[in-house]
Order: sequence, then structure tokens, then C-alpha cells
Amino acid sequence: MRRKLFSLLLFVSAGVSAQQNPMLWADFPDPDVIRVDDTFYMVSTTMHQFPGAPIMQSKDLINWQLASYVFERLEDSPKYDMQEGTVYGRGQWATSLKYHNGRFYVLFAPNEGGEMGRTYIYSAEQAGGPWTLVSRLPHFHDASLLFDDDGRVYVFYGTGEQVELSADLQHVVEGSHRQLFQREADETGILEGSRVVKHRGRYYLLMISQVWAPGRNRRQVCYRSEKPEGPYEKHIILESPYGGFPHAGQGTIVDTQYGDWYAIIFQDRGAIGRVPLLMPCRWIDGWPMLGDEDGRIPEHMRPLVSGQPATPVVVSDDFNSEELDAHWQWNHHPNDKAWTLTERPGWLRLKTSRVVSNFYLAPNTLSQRMEGPRCQASVTLDVSHLKDGDCAGFSAFNGQSCLITLKRQGRRLSLEMSEQQVNLNSHSKAVESVDEKVVEHIDLSASRPLPTVVYLRIDGDFRPGRDIATFYYSLDGQQWKQIGGDYKMRFDWQRLFMGTRYALFCYATKRLGGYVDIDGFSYRLINEE
Repeated sequence: MRRKLFSLLLFVSAGVSAQQNPMLWADFPDPDVIRVDDTFYMVSTTMHQFPGAPIMQSKDLINWQLASYVFERLEDSPKYDMQEGTVYGRGQWATSLKYHNGRFYVLFAPNEGGEMGRTYIYSAEQAGGPWTLVSRLPHFHDASLLFDDDGRVYVFYGTGEQVELSADLQHVVEGSHRQLFQREADETGILEGSRVVKHRGRYYLLMISQVWAPGRNRRQVCYRSEKPEGPYEKHIILESPYGGFPHAGQGTIVDTQYGDWYAIIFQDRGAIGRVPLLMPCRWIDGWPMLGDEDGRIPEHMRPLVSGQPATPVVVSDDFNSEELDAHWQWNHHPNDKAWTLTERPGWLRLKTSRVVSNFYLAPNTLSQRMEGPRCQASVTLDVSHLKDGDCAGFSAFNGQSCLITLKRQGRRLSLEMSEQQVNLNSHSKAVESVDEKVVEHIDLSASRPLPTVVYLRIDGDFRPGRDIATFYYSLDGQQWKQIGGDYKMRFDWQRLFMGTRYALFCYATKRLGGYVDIDGFSYRLINEE
């Protein structure tokens, strides 16, 4: 008797409590998802944000908790410290996550050339770490690790390439490189994002396909074979837009402990970034077909019955702990001597540690994701210890950012709303210049008494066709005034290649010794459309 599909996760009917796609309306690109017993684990890309390679866990494919980061730092290059270039849009990239013989493994290659781009393999007994470095291998772009049933280990990468690894994962088996297939003649765009699973003795390689031509959509394709070396045949398994945004593509499939299958595929959603969607996977004629019965991404899904409470991926923080909440990430490596939660308990202190010319070179910029459909965050800044030339504030952070900046110039204090765009060297990603437009300047020195505490707020609207950030300030924490106009946020793969984030910053342009104290980050997600 054929097993009933979707026994735990069904399309929604009247009166049923449901989860609306997207699975997470935030920037979680390049997802890989596996299951161990009754728990799902997911890894995504964070590039120049540290710590990196977040490992998430869930019981229901809806609520995801942060279990760990694979690494705190990557020490291959001074670029990670924003010296001799940067790693904007590079760093950790498209990580593969697997579980084998009681251990978790991740494999990723920074999107760099030379030694800096060599592939990392890390391993841990628990998803919560600690993670240890296993080996460094040649660069494998958008790679997927596969531990086969016979003990052999493969890496699928690039556009249909494959190598075999030694059993200890220390080197590539000599002569094992294969080109598994050739792309179709008209497939002149991207064909990448490898994710490999083995199901009922067959090998399935899922990839994103995009042809840059009118009328051609992004799609998810699948190559399958009876043997790891091929031959492979191809099938389109998803070609669907969703929710007023373009067609989705790139991700993976995973089964439940009861044998049902689901897909997590990301969708480009403008300034918010690349957002994972959840959908059924139906095995039809030996192919993993994604979406509903019409091949469309469903609007609503019923979550798995797990009892797991709602777990946010962006959180408020009162800074009362002696350790920074794990949801925060630093832009490049932090200078750990230049921030503290203990010198003034209940406040985060960001100290200037390097004289720089602009925001994009500022050490210790601290950020969390923004979320759709709408979100709001506010911070309280004590600016009484800023020195001449210091800049501190709050930003909608991306390659094209908008900042609310408190500036100390001599004895004067001002508040500016500015739009800034970074221009990067295409090779080294060094910051060559920053285009800045000051939209509104407010001289706070005219206020009596001179304010020492200023409240800043940023509202984000990521509904279709919007991508708008609005900025506010207050001198008493009660009455908010908008500064500047609406800012159109953007996603730009040629610069930072990330979704827009809330960011806190403090940097020096003249001399060191200044700092800003931040009394809490208050965040709320606005779900009402």
C-alpha cells in the first residue's frame, strides 16, 4: 500500500493553524539542511561576518535555534582584519553540512583565489561544537560532500565536477577528478550550488540554473545517476515565483524520520537578501519534484508537530550579560580589546581602535539581520565620551548603506542622516572610496543642555516593491522625529552580497581614545501586512 504523502506537513485547509512562507524572512543564503534522528540542522553563508558558518537546529522546519558557529576567525589573510584589502562578499561561502559515523562535518571554500581560497573541512561530535579543523584542500566552488555507503567520500562542485577524497579527508585521491556532464548549449548563465543526496541507491545532484535571456527563469534542476561517476540525466524539478518576488532556486531536500521529504530553497527578495522557502518534495518517477501538485511554491504549510516554541532569529538585547549574545556578528574580525560588556554593566562599550576614513573600514561594527515583512529596532547611545573626529551610530548596513551618525567635531555634536556607497577593488576587495550624500544635518550643540544620550531608531519595510528604511531620533526616548526621507535599500552582489543588516558602529577619523556606550537594542518584528 502506497504510503500517504505529507503525513506530517500538509497543505492547509480551513481552520488549520498554518505557517506562511517564507520559512525565515531574513538573509539565510545557500542553505544546506540535514536530519539526525528527530532534529534538523541547517548551515548558511555569512561571508565577512564573524563568527561564521552558523549551525541552526529545528524540530519542525519552522523554528530555528542557533546551535553554534563553526569558527570564530579565519587566520589565512590580513584581509579578514580589513588590512591589505577586505573580504566583503567573500569569506565563508556555500557550506556543505553532513553527518557521518556519529560526527558532523562542514565543507566550504572562501570565494577567493590562491591559498586563501583553499577548502576547509571542520568536524564536531555535537552540532553545538566545539568544531575542529580537519583539513585544507584545493578550492571547490559551491561544493557538496558525500559519504557513500561503501566508505568512499566524494566532493561534487562547480558545474558538474567531482573528486574523491581519502577516507581521512586529508587529500584528493590522485586521478579521481571527473567532469560528470556538460551543460546544455543554451544554458549560458549560472549552473552551480551543488547539493547531493543519495536515495534508494541513486545519486541526486541538485543545482540552481539560470539563463540570462528574456523569458528564462531561475529554476532548480536535478541530475541523477545509478553510480557516483555517472552517467547523469537531468530534470527540472522547480520553476516557480512566489509572493510577488522572482523565481526561487538553490537549496536542498531533506526527509523526516517518518520518510516524508521537504525542500528548502532560497529566493532573492531584494534588500532583505536571500530568503529560504519551505515546500514539499514529492518523488515522482524517481525524481524529487518540488512544490505543490502544480509545481508551485505553497503559500501556507502546516508545521511539523514538535512542541518547539517560537524561536526568533533576530533578538533584542539589554547587554546585561558578560558575554555577547550569539545572534550578533562582527563585520570582519573584531578587535576584542576595543569592546566590552563589563566596564559599564548593562551597556555595550565600543571603543575606537584604528583611525580610518570611512564607515566601511571601521573596526568592530556589530550587526544583526533585518527581517520581513517589516521590522523596527532602536538603540540608546551615550555619546559623552566621543573624541574630536569620532563617529558613532546606527545603520541599515549593506554595500549601499544609510547611516544615522553622531559626530563629535571639537566641542560640537551633530546628528547626520547620510547615504553611503562603497567602491571596492574587484580583485582585493580593498575599499577604494565611499560615495557619501548627507541628506540631513542637525546641530545638537544648540540644545541646552548639550545631550549626552541620544536615541536612534530604524524601521524596515520589505514588502514587495518597498525595501524602504526610515530613520528617527529622540532626545528623551519618548518623542521621535524622522530624520531625512525614506531610504531605498538595495541588494548588490558585486559589493557585500548580503541582505541589509542593523549595524552599530563607533570609529575614529582623527585620534584614538573615544568610545560610545549603548544601553540596549530593542527589536520587534511587524508581521501585519
